Amino acid sequence: MVNKVVATRASGRGVANLAHRSQEHINDNPLLPAIVDGKARFDLESGKYLKLWQGPQHPGITGNMSLELVVCGDEIVECKTHVGYLHRGFEKLMERRKYIQCFPIVCRIAVPEPDFNEYLFAATVEELQGIEVPERALWIRTLNLEMARLASFFMWLGGQAGAFGLGTQGQWTVTMRDYILDRFEELTGGRIYHMYMIPGGVRADFPSGFAGRLRDTMDTCEKTLDDVERTLFHNAVFKKRAKGLGILHPDIIDQFGVTGPNARAAGFARDVRKDQPYLVYDKLDFSVVTHTDSDAYARAWVRLQEMYQSIDLIRQILDRMPTEGPYFTKLPNVLHWRVPAGHTYKKAECTRGEYGYYLNSDGSDKPRRIYVRGPSYTHAMTLMEHLSIGCNIADTAGLMVSLHTYPPEVER
Repeated sequence: MVNKVVATRASGRGVANLAHRSQEHINDNPLLPAIVDGKARFDLESGKYLKLWQGPQHPGITGNMSLELVVCGDEIVECKTHVGYLHRGFEKLMERRKYIQCFPIVCRIAVPEPDFNEYLFAATVEELQGIEVPERALWIRTLNLEMARLASFFMWLGGQAGAFGLGTQGQWTVTMRDYILDRFEELTGGRIYHMYMIPGGVRADFPSGFAGRLRDTMDTCEKTLDDVERTLFHNAVFKKRAKGLGILHPDIIDQFGVTGPNARAAGFARDVRKDQPYLVYDKLDFSVVTHTDSDAYARAWVRLQEMYQSIDLIRQILDRMPTEGPYFTKLPNVLHWRVPAGHTYKKAECTRGEYGYYLNSDGSDKPRRIYVRGPSYTHAMTLMEHLSIGCNIADTAGLMVSLHTYPPEVER
């Protein structure tokens, strides 16, 4: 018998497989952890197990959280997630500020794609206030969200390659993201935080020649994606390490509240843009991308196809959107603005899945309650703890990145 907890890399169940054994048998076996009240207890003094901490390492993406790992050899037998290193209290900050003052705050909740927060907060206010957004503004907003989706995916794609020791693709994808940020700077005046979508529409129309430059950027991005597909998705190292890693069984998709590419890679054709269309998505031609393998490789493949899809959607929007018309509905003095009492919930499909805003107004000049529903909370914490069991410690970063989470969204 070897000193190894019963687990498999593909299933991600690990210690859970011990549940069917009798507690007496497990507690009498020196090679297995003791089971106390249905939970595994690891004797770190025995020398069989070692506790390691991974993170926090970086103020962005997955580095904000820490993983408390117990390993047996090079295999993870227990994982506990720890957050709190970034807590900013975004929701409570907004409840102490006038509505227009909330827009610099919502951007920070998901740094690589702040635009979804801008749109959803604006949409909740518009619904309670009864504001009608002009047609051209709806198209510009949709364009803005697809640009943000593509830029965020480029950042993620480089991180996924880097997590498996492949650095070249990260250099390419960060460059592509910067090109998209150039277009954001033209359109909104800001590269990272835009504060562009506000109640009533958007702050500004296209600058001269913007559409042509955006088309050129999309051509460059598409060519780079072709190179990434050849050098990463057909790379023997990436395929060997990503295939079979972190398999999400279809039975746990709803149980864990999994959405977005993580769910679509398990065969669930769910996308808010299709299921409950908003903005002008019902006027665009696209289909929901799915896979069935439900491992890290499948999740990466789904996201790659959605990047190609976003490039196509941006081209469709530029071809079909009205070239004239208002882009903003005039509002009263926003410093004395009071939103009628009521509550509403609006949602959208961000890069990580269903993203929602709940707004409760008591009729004053400040929100009574703001609640942000982001997919990162489930994916980064409970799902990561579940899938880590039985995983090789060298694959922890690759598994974590494959779930695509933003800790600022968790610690809001």
